Amino acid sequence: MSDAPPLTRLDRRTLLGVGAAGLLVSACATVGRPAARQTVWTFDRLSDIGGERTMVEGGPALIDSPYGQAMLFDGVDDALFIDRHPLAGAQTFTFEALFRPDGGAFEQRWFHLAEKAPAGQPPSQTRFLFEIRVVGDRWYLDAFTRGPGYNHTLIFPERLYPCGQWSHVAQTFDGAAYRAYVDGVLQGQAPLAFTPQGPGRASVGCRMNRVNFFKGAVRQARFTHAALTPEQFTMR
Repeated sequence: MSDAPPLTRLDRRTLLGVGAAGLLVSACATVGRPAARQTVWTFDRLSDIGGERTMVEGGPALIDSPYGQAMLFDGVDDALFIDRHPLAGAQTFTFEALFRPDGGAFEQRWFHLAEKAPAGQPPSQTRFLFEIRVVGDRWYLDAFTRGPGYNHTLIFPERLYPCGQWSHVAQTFDGAAYRAYVDGVLQGQAPLAFTPQGPGRASVGCRMNRVNFFKGAVRQARFTHAALTPEQFTMR
């Protein structure tokens, strides 16, 4: 984990080249503002993603991408489970990922951050999800979050993107509005009565309960305890 301010466009090339630990410390501070807590995971290894305990299931493979090595998932049983919820405690947030959908099943729940209930309590339903829906050789984004007093999906079937190409996706909350983006373009927004989520874990390549597997590749994810604008995203 690193505590770093939002990136400028000049910083992005540095981020895409982040090394083995998948962590970033920006050299520049935002004048007059405290640095936002930030975590970067780079999927260029099969263990210790972001320095966290990582469990691998199936046979995800490392491949070359235009941005460095990435992890390829087969859409059948490949998955990672990581013992951390990087947005736990965030009052505002930005959840970003650089990925390549390669077609496959209609519903793919490919990045799941889940709160873990205290011992002796029923399983928590509090979570974030990145999902896609595949229609032929195209896809559209489904961004979702749920917690006490809120449950909202941002999904826009008319906004289709080609499979087989790298894309950046983001979901943000600025204290009032929940927003979803593809390649820096706003897909839609809605008011949200968000409250911070608790500690937990993450799954990549499927939903936490091992359904709706992802076919494609994931290069990187970034989690910021602040709402970034598209100009501050980790773009290509």
